[in-house]
Amino acid sequence: MEDTDREIILDALSIQKRIVQLGEAISRDYAAGNLLVLGVLKGAFVFMADLVRAIDVPLAIDFIQVSSYGKGASSSGDIILRSTPTIAVQGYDVLLVEDIIDSGLTVQWLMAHLADQGANSVKVCALIDKAERRTHPVQIDYCGFSIPQGFLVGYGLDFNEQYRNLPIICHLKNPV
Repeated sequence: MEDTDREIILDALSIQKRIVQLGEAISRDYAAGNLLVLGVLKGAFVFMADLVRAIDVPLAIDFIQVSSYGKGASSSGDIILRSTPTIAVQGYDVLLVEDIIDSGLTVQWLMAHLADQGANSVKVCALIDKAERRTHPVQIDYCGFSIPQGFLVGYGLDFNEQYRNLPIICHLKNPV
């Protein structure tokens, strides 16, 4: 990726410092809980890997995959459940880990789905909050960063399955 195609929004050190803070807060809040950290694939896998290493309480880890984007730069509005967790969420305090929350549609759907599956509680941890795009109300219990503008890539965030491997978060100029 050419430097002219991107603007660095968050460097690797800033991301790691914030993840440590999030891990400390989550560890305090779940000290007596039965924690299941549930990552939303594919975008959350990088963030979640670093986050669980920053959490200092016993926990289980699993993943769920949903889709609302397809190959475009904006949501289709339809949620498709692509894969379910291998661990039954019933009886767990679920921490849903997302890379980015914009419209809120996916997280709202996932929270209702997990509650229907018998989770004791469902809280949300998101690396990026783009609240200005919110069309569905959701509460983000643990927020890494609020970034109002731009199409973001890197650190798990992609455009057409590219850029997830960047250790930084960038604004991708002119995604097509």
